[in-house]
Amino acid sequence: MENDQDLRDRINSLEKRLDDQNDEMVCLRSTLADALRRIGAIESRRGSSPSKEPVHRRLAQSVSSLTDCNTPNSSQIPRDVSRRQSSSANATIAHSRNSNMSRSNGSLVSECPSSSSASPAPSPSPTSRPQHVQFNSLISDIGHGRTRTPNSSMRTSFVSTSNSLQTAKRWSSTSDFVPTNGLISRKSDSNSLLNLNAKYPVGNMTRTRSAVYSSDEGFVKFPFKGRNINLYIPSAQREKYSASQTLPLPEAKLKMEWVYGYRGKDCRSNLHLIPTGELVYCIAAIVVLFDAEEHGQRFYLGHTGDVKCLAIHPNKLLIASGQAAGRDPYEGTPHVRIWNSVSLQTLFVLGQGDFGKSVSCVAFSKADGGSMLLIIDESPDQTLSLWEWQKGERGQRIAETRCSSDLVVAVEWNPVPRERFAFVTSGKGHVCFWSLENGTLGRKLGVFESRDKPKYITCLAFADNGDCITGDSNGSLIIWLKGSNVIQKTIRNAHEGPVFCLLTLKDGRLVSGGGKDGQLVLWDLPSYRRTGYITEIPEKYGNVRVAVQGKGSQILVGTTRNCILRGSFDIPFTPLMVGHTEESTGLCVHPSQSQFLSFGYDGRLQLWDTMSRTIIWGKDIRDPIQSACFSPEGQVLVIASTCGKWFVMDSQTRDIYATHMDGTEPVQVVKFSPNGKMLAIGSKDASIYIYQVLDKYRKYYRVGKCVGHTGFVSQMDWACDNLHLQTNSGDCELLYWNTGVCRQITQPSSMRDMEWSSVTCPIGPTSFGVLSEGSEGTDVNSCCASHSRRLLVSGDDGGRLKLFTYPSSQPKSPCHSYQGHSNISCVCFLSDDTRVLSAGGRDSSIIQWTVESS
Repeated sequence: MENDQDLRDRINSLEKRLDDQNDEMVCLRSTLADALRRIGAIESRRGSSPSKEPVHRRLAQSVSSLTDCNTPNSSQIPRDVSRRQSSSANATIAHSRNSNMSRSNGSLVSECPSSSSASPAPSPSPTSRPQHVQFNSLISDIGHGRTRTPNSSMRTSFVSTSNSLQTAKRWSSTSDFVPTNGLISRKSDSNSLLNLNAKYPVGNMTRTRSAVYSSDEGFVKFPFKGRNINLYIPSAQREKYSASQTLPLPEAKLKMEWVYGYRGKDCRSNLHLIPTGELVYCIAAIVVLFDAEEHGQRFYLGHTGDVKCLAIHPNKLLIASGQAAGRDPYEGTPHVRIWNSVSLQTLFVLGQGDFGKSVSCVAFSKADGGSMLLIIDESPDQTLSLWEWQKGERGQRIAETRCSSDLVVAVEWNPVPRERFAFVTSGKGHVCFWSLENGTLGRKLGVFESRDKPKYITCLAFADNGDCITGDSNGSLIIWLKGSNVIQKTIRNAHEGPVFCLLTLKDGRLVSGGGKDGQLVLWDLPSYRRTGYITEIPEKYGNVRVAVQGKGSQILVGTTRNCILRGSFDIPFTPLMVGHTEESTGLCVHPSQSQFLSFGYDGRLQLWDTMSRTIIWGKDIRDPIQSACFSPEGQVLVIASTCGKWFVMDSQTRDIYATHMDGTEPVQVVKFSPNGKMLAIGSKDASIYIYQVLDKYRKYYRVGKCVGHTGFVSQMDWACDNLHLQTNSGDCELLYWNTGVCRQITQPSSMRDMEWSSVTCPIGPTSFGVLSEGSEGTDVNSCCASHSRRLLVSGDDGGRLKLFTYPSSQPKSPCHSYQGHSNISCVCFLSDDTRVLSAGGRDSSIIQWTVESS
């Protein structure tokens, strides 16, 4: 009884002190919400009768049951796995000082496994034996006003139960627990979602969003970004509609099939060939293993942020990959993962929470068989750390020091054992020679002749005899005296412009790659004379960023325009992978074929075939491209730019029929009417320009302009009657239009039963369920309903691709969620609904997903 009273006192103390807590309490409230939900789930499984038992007694019993979970039979789910597990449950929350209690069903966002190929999915990060956190201790800390940062063992213990803390953070409101007269109160409404209201708001925290359904009028009042949006439910749904209804998870799931693109524009040393014959490279948060001969891909999906660097262990089996910061406050911190390239299993995770902005360089030692890993942290101090990565389950850092005050771009280990200098680093205005003795690092700066000192030392390589060779921004090659930090020889004008890469071949010769002239030059060693073999990369693919030796005499090249090429000094280079070099702003799908068009701010159009997963054609437009669409028959493309200009182009010959201009702002969205006789242009100037289409899509006459939005037009859908439009704006508006007179329809209730040829507006009566808790509307960049109207897919700024059941007319609609992008700018279904396509926006990637039955 004393225990019960103590627990009740702690809860009361928590309620009184919540009003004084700062922003750190948001995390703790989510933790408490998750714990109470798990308590309710445990009680339900044990057949308890919560309505007849005091809350404090049931809390005490539930805490006891949580500690009972620490048994050999308990399921211990590591964090990597829990982040991808599908889950859906009924949330039961008890809120009362006395025995009064009410129940409600909530929807839980499902986190499904990120897709991979036929090979096993990446294994979870290895963790020590989970140590379960005493839940009453956590409540005690919160009750006495102390904040507690969960350590790794604490987080592991929470995910080992039925609903993980990570999942709770993804869907729970940050205002689930707010004090009202010293009590945790609950407001229940048969026509609304669970709504926990605060009499005294905490800090900048907003109330939980609730949707109230008016059965008389047949609309949902949806508070959103400071305004109430009335969404009129279609008549077919009105009779059985309830805002608190729990929808089922989609019957289908997505599987990652193909990743288009490569990150070569701003990354180095991220292209390798492993003994399986696969190319290993990174783009977005994915490491791709590409078999060019079989034209197949596998994916390592363990990362939570953009992967920026790769290193291959001397055994050619293990791979280290370093990432930048992601959006998750715990899992998204920069770190390095060491994994098996055959099984795709994660073996070690190094530096979780130890690095700053991102990991820019990683390299395994060579002379000792790869027992050490060197990591460069892209922080202001460019911190260098040395790890014995096989010690313990998180590795052991044996040395750490500031590398340079300037940017570090390259690191290379000396392959010759027992040399004076173990490894070399280089970057802006410096090259450093490092010694390692008894765990102590020593540094010597390279000595340049003052007049010849380059601005950047851009690349490094070691010859078989131990010579250190550097390439620089002056286009020179410098050979450093062995065991010394002074120059032995300088080869000037090796390239016109900077030298971006150096490759030591198996036969002992050296290949240098130019970052401006696009040339690969073959050098003889140790004389360092030109052999006369020179080859040039086609200009349209960019210049050389990195080169690796392929099979036989082949050389594989990653370019500055995000392409991967294959060739040799005797055979011209041809592309294995091409991509966009700037932000990938969107996609448009062919109306009848398995093809899609990608475009972006690099001004390049690329038409792809999803069956062969190859490019059909590419075309450069001088202007950055903001949006595009096919005509209903697929014969014509309309391409819109960021300056208000738009083009009409033949999709086969690529001839441009006409050029038009509507304002000077970017054209955000363009769409033909279903019959192809009208064209709508949605602009950033908040206007919609309506055109009549004549002469087989060759002539366009403006018939009017629709004005009424207060923000830029973001999404747009034509009705099947070829007359009406629905549009969303950047200010989270939903407006309807009559394009015949170019006027807004001021009675949206009259549009409730309108049939739409497409559904791409997130704010709509059948799609607003894609708007996640806490979203301000701008977070969801794109959504698209399947042509069969069975599924709905969305993409957001957090890089999450979500699959919903259509219609999605309830807040917190359950979904399957997938990661891979750093953010998503556009999503769409193919014409036959067999695949989903997602464009990665800032990461310039495009991912192709197959739709598979559960």
